This record gives sequence, structure tokens and C-alpha cells, in this order.
Amino acid sequence: MNSAELLAAMTRTVEQLAAYNDIAKALTSTLELREVLNLMMEKIRGLLRPRNWSLLLQDERTGKLYFEIAVGEGAEVLKGLQLAPGEGIAGTAFATGTARLVEDVSHDPAFASRFDAASTFRTRSIVAVPLIARGQVLGVIELVNGVIDRPFTQEDLMALTAIADFAAIAIENARNFRRVQELTIKDEHTGVYNARHLRAQLEHEVRRSQRFHHPVSLIFLDLDRFKSINDAHGHLVGSAVLREVGELLMSCCRQLDYVFRYGGDEFALLLVETSTDGAVTTATRIRDAFRKQIFQQAAELELRVTASLGVATYPEHALSAVDLVRAADFAMYAAKARGRDDICVAVPQGERPETMLGKK
Repeated sequence: MNSAELLAAMTRTVEQLAAYNDIAKALTSTLELREVLNLMMEKIRGLLRPRNWSLLLQDERTGKLYFEIAVGEGAEVLKGLQLAPGEGIAGTAFATGTARLVEDVSHDPAFASRFDAASTFRTRSIVAVPLIARGQVLGVIELVNGVIDRPFTQEDLMALTAIADFAAIAIENARNFRRVQELTIKDEHTGVYNARHLRAQLEHEVRRSQRFHHPVSLIFLDLDRFKSINDAHGHLVGSAVLREVGELLMSCCRQLDYVFRYGGDEFALLLVETSTDGAVTTATRIRDAFRKQIFQQAAELELRVTASLGVATYPEHALSAVDLVRAADFAMYAAKARGRDDICVAVPQGERPETMLGKK
């Protein structure tokens, strides 16, 4: 090894040690999962300089892997996709609990080309490392194409494995902390989060949006003429329908999004790192799910329920968490004023009417 190579190796070692030190500090300073994971992914970018990189976690409801973090060309498309354990290089690393280093994916039969087709990105080399805590595989960190599209090396794999060990610890600690928190922030009737948690989480996500320049969207949802169900069938049936509504809303969202019962028959959905277009897509999926759903089939009642939805996005429609709630609420009332079973998007901030539109 000549002097230039030795200096480069020493520099890389110093950078790795500094990155590990920063990650260790983050682990002891917060139990907020996304803050730690964002820091880790920033360090990966600085150390290994991949073209694209992502962190996939397992959806505890479906068992599939979803993109908790995706950065690079076509990343926005990837955030809406899922893959089964065993599918692709990342899915194989997850299913086997073994890291994968693939210098040329065209020679690996496990490579799943559908993600390139969706993102219009060409994958050449991949390194994927499972996140393992106490023997359980939680997810995968995957890097795609090295700097100037060079293949990844064993040295890259070793560095990523060390970071993955930190990430697994962070995820496990954050999840354990979240389980304890959920005892006080869940609505006991529906199983979704309560209004108090909406206020706290929305403030947090708006601060994150300001820091990382990501949009955050809010959907307000009100059940149409829900009082008629209580009047005709009683409040016990009404409460059972509300539980089914909570389940329906959670099934329509990603793992990283939040569903809240705002009060009565009003619900809210907080969509992290989601633009207005993405929020409208989710709202449309929810509206259509309501149209197809038959509630209380087990009780042989076969009830139909529709919903009116309002969509607002920070910073497009509001400049604070409070104003975002107001904008989504106004939009929801506008949907009711147009005849219910509809979706309305808030007007840009500064142009919002002073009074609510329509009536329940």
C-alpha cells in the first residue's frame, strides 16, 4: 500500500469512527425513531456515497416490507411500494437474516426488476444488510449503486453492517418505548390514537417538515349522517361501527402514517412526508373503501356508511400545526356542503374563508 492509499484508508477509518460516535450519541439522546434513523441515513450517505439508499421495515400488520426511508432517483415512487420477505435482494436479506453484496444484479436471479421499472432507475450493484435485534430481523438497509455507479465492496459491507447494528438497537428501543406510550395515547373505543396525541404529533411533524423540507398532510374525515345509526340501532352498534371504521382507516394507510379519533364520529389522518397529491390519493382510497365496506356483517345488520374528507398540506395550505387543523377542517365541511361522500382540498393559506363551509 503506497502513501496515498494509506492516507485514504486512514481518512475513511476516521470518518467511520466519527459517524459511529454521532450515532451512539443520538441513541442516548432520543427515543424518537425517525430522528435516529434520519441521522443514520445521513451518515451512510457521507460514508458510502451511494446513488440511492433506503431503509425497509416490516409492517407488523401485513408482514410485508415497506420503505420507511427512501432517498435518491425515483424514491417517491418506492415509498408507496411493498415487497414480500424473500422478494428481491433486500427481501432475501430479510428472510435469511444474512447480508447480501451483489456487484452486478444482472447475474443474480434474486434481483426484482419491478422496482426499477416503477422508479425508472437502473440498478447495477446492491448491498443489503438485515437489521437484527435479539435474534429478530426488523428490516433491511439497502444501498444501490456506488459513487459513479461503481460496484460495492466488502469494505462497504462491513461499514454498513456496523451501522445496521446501531439501527437495530434504535428501532427496538423506540418500539418498546412506543408500546408503553400507546397505553395513554390510544382511543379505547376504536384502537386508533386519540385527539391529545394528534396535537402533540402534528406539532412534532410540522417541526420536522421545517427542518427537512418535507411536506406533511392532514386528512379530516367525518362520517355522513352517523347519528341515524345510533338512533336506529343504539349506541352499542354505533360504537361497534366506529371500531370497524378505525380498522378500515388503518388498513388504508402506510405503517408510518397516523390515524386519530378526533371526537365523536370525526377522524384525522396524519400523512408523514406526503404532498397534497399523495394525500388526495389516500383520501380517494379511503372514500372508495367506505363505499365498498359493509359494516356489522357479523351482527347481520349490513350497514352502509360514507364519509366526507378534507385534505390540507403544510406548508402549502398552512404555516402552523393549528392552521393545518383548521384548513383540513374547513375542507371537510366544504365536502359536506357539496353533498357529502366527497373529498375537498384546502385553498392555499391566506385565501381561506373566515367561516366554515356547510353544515353536518
